[in-house]
Amino acid sequence: MSALRPHALVIGAGVSGLTTALTLARDGWRVTVAADQFDRDTVSTVAGAVWEWPPSVCGRHHGHTVLARSAGWARDSYPRFARLAADPRTGVSLRPAIFYFPRPVAEDPAESAKMAEVEQFVPGFVHDAELIDAHGINPGAGMVDAYSYLAPTIDTDQYLAWLYRQAVTAGVNLTSRRIRGSLADQENELRTEYAADLIVNCSGLGARELAGDSTMEPHRGALLRMINDGNAMARVTAVHAVANDTSTDNQDMVFIVPRGADRLLIGGLVEPDQYDTRLDLGNYPPLRDMLERCAEFLPILRGAQLDPHDPVRVGLRPFRDGGVRLQVQPGTRIVHNYGHGGAGVTLSWGCALEVAELANVLLAGQGVA
Repeated sequence: MSALRPHALVIGAGVSGLTTALTLARDGWRVTVAADQFDRDTVSTVAGAVWEWPPSVCGRHHGHTVLARSAGWARDSYPRFARLAADPRTGVSLRPAIFYFPRPVAEDPAESAKMAEVEQFVPGFVHDAELIDAHGINPGAGMVDAYSYLAPTIDTDQYLAWLYRQAVTAGVNLTSRRIRGSLADQENELRTEYAADLIVNCSGLGARELAGDSTMEPHRGALLRMINDGNAMARVTAVHAVANDTSTDNQDMVFIVPRGADRLLIGGLVEPDQYDTRLDLGNYPPLRDMLERCAEFLPILRGAQLDPHDPVRVGLRPFRDGGVRLQVQPGTRIVHNYGHGGAGVTLSWGCALEVAELANVLLAGQGVA
């Protein structure tokens, strides 16, 4: 189909779609991105966007095999984000991320194993319960252990705009289109229409329809945006996080993330099978509970003020029970890359690199149509 370079059709323009498109373009592919949402309209802009070693604080839902694969993608993504942090135009920063625990990490096999991997692979690791008092955590919160590492944090508005510009500069063609129905059923038509050698599905929750994947489900999340300019309260400069207790249905996550120069994100929620994103502090008590929980945990937040222009962001995490689906669909030239849940930013570069590997193997093995 392609005269000189192979051509890929990427479906979806969130962080996974744009990163995949950019990676393929830099790898010598011609790329078209087809999506019905770009920039602020994508769920990626709602993300807390802290690089985390899997599993993320927004839920622990997967087994060891799935997490091991995710850890590889996260590990491959880290150096990419670390390099991008040197350029303020990207919206990426490096800052301490501190994770707190209500019992010693050594007493929890899963947490202990995760911490051992973090210590081995992630820069700036410190395991010290004194981090609790040093960062002004309320003694009544019941935290007894903590560790920290140097984490990339991503201003999603700025970063998605940077990714978009990079993709355009790399020659990616971005087109507004909503593709409906089974990709497998219309593969030949789409490849003919776009003169594409393969299709990459980065459609997030759209994969429920496009890939016929009934295991995809929305996990609603919400973040409050606070002013963090050092006036109403002392500036928060580190990430503070306590993971959900997945043994209960309680919304007990603490997620406090500096964003850019003067904003702070407060979270979060994990609400399966909830689609309504029209939430605010006035109409949804769990948001008020979330703010109270985080202020109780970190008392300096008592003085925090909401961003008057953009106080609440709500989005639907594309959760998949079996974890990320990153594979070639047998008998097709469709590469799937979806189901990242709350870890889309963390895994984005690692997944994109694997998509590029699969695309090149697929092309070499089957020839160019």
